[in-house]
Amino acid sequence: MNRVTNARVLTCAELGFEPLALLLARYGMTVERAPPESEIPGSYWGESEAGLIGARLFARDDTPVHSALHEACHYICMDADRRASLHTDAGGEVIEENGVCYLQILLADELPGVGRARMCADMDAWGYTFRLGSARAWFDQDAEDARAWLLQNGLIDLEQRPVWRVRQG
Repeated sequence: MNRVTNARVLTCAELGFEPLALLLARYGMTVERAPPESEIPGSYWGESEAGLIGARLFARDDTPVHSALHEACHYICMDADRRASLHTDAGGEVIEENGVCYLQILLADELPGVGRARMCADMDAWGYTFRLGSARAWFDQDAEDARAWLLQNGLIDLEQRPVWRVRQG
């Protein structure tokens, strides 16, 4: 990811932590709010980026919502062995990363005032890169492999809706 430092994206403070916590609780996750300007526990990228330690997602007020969802989707998409020892680095293969990005966009529809269009715009503004030039173009035209992977791993249904469970394999 090529992070753009002056990007204007939706933050957890603007969304509110409660909607994010309610959404992620459906996956057995908790959201913990880190104090302003403190180091975020479990953050792989540092700065305002969300962190993961086990089933706990850490975020500050200035953490972008796309970062919180992305890290949460890593937890959802990883296998049980990696989830059991998760601390900071989610790891995974390229196809899993694609599944993470796709699921992150789907889950944005479940957050009030966010939705797919905003998530894709924020991902682009932050510096996510996709072969077709934008997150939305990738999602709509080039993400067949990600959809198939999510379906194969029981994370979405045939209508491309989240099924509210973590990967079992």
